[in-house]
Amino acid sequence: MASKVKPTARQLEFQSWELGVFCHFGIRTFYEGHRDCDGRQMLPEAFNPMGLDCNQWAETVKRAGGNYMVLTAKHHDGFANWPSAYTRFSVASSPWKDGKGDVVREFVDACRAHGLKIGLYYSPFDSECPAYDDPKGYDDYFINQMSELFGGAYGAIDMVWFDGAHSEGHQYDWRRIIGELRTMQPNILIFNMGDPDYRWCGNEDGYAEYPNWNVTDRVNFSMFTDEKDVQAEGAGWLPQECDFRIRARNWFFSDNDAYTLKSPVELLGNYYYSVGRGANMLLNIAPDRRGLLPEPDCKSLLAMGKEIRRRFSDPVLTTRDFQREGNTWSHQRDYSEDLSKSLLVDHVVIRENLTDGESIRRFRISVVAAHHGTTIPVYEGYNVGNKAICQFPPARSRGLIVEVLESDGAAELVSVEAFLAG
Repeated sequence: MASKVKPTARQLEFQSWELGVFCHFGIRTFYEGHRDCDGRQMLPEAFNPMGLDCNQWAETVKRAGGNYMVLTAKHHDGFANWPSAYTRFSVASSPWKDGKGDVVREFVDACRAHGLKIGLYYSPFDSECPAYDDPKGYDDYFINQMSELFGGAYGAIDMVWFDGAHSEGHQYDWRRIIGELRTMQPNILIFNMGDPDYRWCGNEDGYAEYPNWNVTDRVNFSMFTDEKDVQAEGAGWLPQECDFRIRARNWFFSDNDAYTLKSPVELLGNYYYSVGRGANMLLNIAPDRRGLLPEPDCKSLLAMGKEIRRRFSDPVLTTRDFQREGNTWSHQRDYSEDLSKSLLVDHVVIRENLTDGESIRRFRISVVAAHHGTTIPVYEGYNVGNKAICQFPPARSRGLIVEVLESDGAAELVSVEAFLAG
């Protein structure tokens, strides 16, 4: 890992969002059992979400503690969730709202109303567009649709999600595409392709790599190949985002997979394996054919959010309770045989100051045993990054020590907190 590559302020802002919700919604919502590139025809006449309520989506995500949402504006099938002038395969050709509806408009308005950051997924691959096999012609189509989504009609968009699946071997003029996009939206964050600001974790299970370094010179761009895109400018700051499904089998809504719905306990595990490793967590919940997030999925999401708040809203120790000496942060408390004065903890959450880059390479957490004062290591880790959630069996102590064992230069922690989650 190259050291001292620095993030932009916008990248640090993205990492602070931590938890987002993905919404796969479009023509495939209305075609049970269809899969990407299976050759079966889908017609815009089928698209008719009579109860579409993007405010229900956004309100649910906000209540769960989410900070951003990403909508599939166009998936691999090419169907445009906005009335695109460059294809007939869009909401404008559907019976929904007599062809005058615009899912993207309702989505961005709902996100803004509920204080959520806005992301739009746009598949570079398009199985419907006849120009796809003509690289120059398709680049024109790509940029024309980008201009509709990001040219100002929908205001400032925070992120664009470029999915590399099915683009293996296709030559896009990324310099041209990204140049146009960044001209239209100077502050936009780009996922994983072209000129990315953040990267895919390399799986669709919601698990960050470990160690999870923010600096890399190559990215996984597709689940269909082991090849990686090498960044032309060398190593760059590219934090991970972990996307996965709340239902194990499908990205889009299905009548037949409710039994695969993940429990709040399993979702909490994903939170530890993503946010707890310094990555962002992007959880897919597919709106149903009414245009609503299904009630069971909402319940699981909200229960996860409630448990996160229960565990991490009331620290036993905060940063001000620790004294720093060199690369060691320690808390010692007055102790007698009265155990009420001792400390019982099972989590420590630490965050690194990333403004000037990533320094911490290895760290250790120890407790000072309550009766005999022996220093007992309870956790060792590698990266800290945006956040490291360090869980261990409850330990009673008269003190707590966080040591940075290896670092590239001076190590800076912006916060140290201890919790008893139980």
